[in-house]
Amino acid sequence: MSMKLVILGLLMEGDSHPYEMRQKMKERAMLNYIKMQEGSLYYAIDTLHKSGHVDAAEVISEAGRPDRTVYRITESGRDLFRGLLLEQFEDPKAVFHPMYAALMFARHGDQERIAGILEAKAEEQRCIVRHLQEIYEEHIPQVSRGVLYIMKGRLEHAETELRWMERLLADCRAGRLGERGSALD
Repeated sequence: MSMKLVILGLLMEGDSHPYEMRQKMKERAMLNYIKMQEGSLYYAIDTLHKSGHVDAAEVISEAGRPDRTVYRITESGRDLFRGLLLEQFEDPKAVFHPMYAALMFARHGDQERIAGILEAKAEEQRCIVRHLQEIYEEHIPQVSRGVLYIMKGRLEHAETELRWMERLLADCRAGRLGERGSALD
């Protein structure tokens, strides 16, 4: 659903061909904030076109290059966009961390190896935090306030994840993952 919402949202801003849409997605660093497969762009556009939610506004022909179709959103596409938008806001899906299942049984594992993995993940998370901070600062003058909320929210989640991971790593190094009866620091 995210890809269709993104395509229709971009077309709400103006007619565009798929390459331009991909460029806007990259410029806005959408793949850092939205779970979607970039390769599904053309398939989603084709599906939207076949269902009448987008129309071909024009076909651009240049010598030596394949034709490029510029798409525009239709009225049914606007209706679909509004529905998808509200549906996305209402989506109650819980987020489950990929390490949760492993943490339940971490006390039975090799603590040194687990600590090494956690250290690598913490360093990776530090890089993600720096990258998201740069993206946020770079886009402040370029994007709407709604988009800044996405970027800032993702940054704050990444910072929280880093703090959680650093506490987890400290407990792992101290051999405390199997302890019971004490609250986390």
